[in-house]
Amino acid sequence: MRVVTKVPNDDLREAQAFARKAEQAGLDGVIAAENAHNPYLPLAAAALVTERLQLSAAVAMAFPRSPIINAMISWDVHHASRGRFYMGFGSQVKAHNERRYGIPWSAPAPRMRDYVGAIRAIWRCWQNEEPLDYHSEHYTLTLMTPNFSPRPNGLPTPPISIAGVGPAMLRVAGEFCDGVRLHPLTTRRLLEEVINVQIDAGIKRGQRDRKNFEIMAGSFIATGPDKATVAKIREYVRYRVAFYCSTPGYWNVLRMHGIEDLGKKLNPYPREGRWEEMAAQVPDDVLNLFAVVAPYDTIAEKIKEYYSGVVDTIALTAVPNDFDPIPLREVVEAIQRVPTEFERYNTDWDAPKQPAKQTATSTSAASS
Repeated sequence: MRVVTKVPNDDLREAQAFARKAEQAGLDGVIAAENAHNPYLPLAAAALVTERLQLSAAVAMAFPRSPIINAMISWDVHHASRGRFYMGFGSQVKAHNERRYGIPWSAPAPRMRDYVGAIRAIWRCWQNEEPLDYHSEHYTLTLMTPNFSPRPNGLPTPPISIAGVGPAMLRVAGEFCDGVRLHPLTTRRLLEEVINVQIDAGIKRGQRDRKNFEIMAGSFIATGPDKATVAKIREYVRYRVAFYCSTPGYWNVLRMHGIEDLGKKLNPYPREGRWEEMAAQVPDDVLNLFAVVAPYDTIAEKIKEYYSGVVDTIALTAVPNDFDPIPLREVVEAIQRVPTEFERYNTDWDAPKQPAKQTATSTSAASS
């Protein structure tokens, strides 16, 4: 099982110091979110001071940026890291697209499918020095002049994952991407009965091989070297669980476990500005549905119980910037010994990743 954690994205110097320690701790990678800060900058900073860590956007917003913008930024980070970049895209919800980004909304799964196809077509145009000729329902890209074309970098193609919550996006991920990034408000039961079923359907439809597809848990994992650290991270996780439970878009998992009433109770809290009160509404039994909480000496076994057989990669939650990499290294090595189905990404530039069957409006995307 692979182990990653979130790199600070609000201070590039802190991002570099953190990435160095993450590499010393034996972590497989660091991820950068797009929230109050851009995800690419801390990854670029980390690329310059590390040699082995995978550097991943988790996730960068897709639709507010044209495919060429995301393709160019990710190309440069991939080059700076000498081939260690992993692209992660998210669609974000309708309200944020319309009211924060100021862009029109459309069904996200078909649009994301075309978006990923566009990114790959642009990358291949640059790498193989071939004409850009991509046509799909949502994107038509046919112009790429030498002045706007980076030189081929000779590196493997960056893997692409997408954030998946609903069935349609999970199937798109399985059919067309190198991995999926799951939402942290997830339970073992949801993984077994819903999420992996939809992913497997997409993999089968795309005639893919599961060993080349990575399932990344959103992971609420509260751990640390001592009880005080674990308790602090546990309460941070409790707040996050409360926030997501308040959002109707995530209530399917609450219904599955018979706790939808908690979501309805919490729903008005954000609108009323009752942020400080939210976490106290989440009891320990609900917290333990969504989170794995334990100190270093037992966390690996608990992660194995919770995630073995259903995910390939977990993310440690809220690792402090001043953590000691030496004791964490033993924990990481223990987690990495948990077997998974994922083996490797297919990074061959010419490997077919778009399924042969296409709609009439997306036939040209099949070659990308």
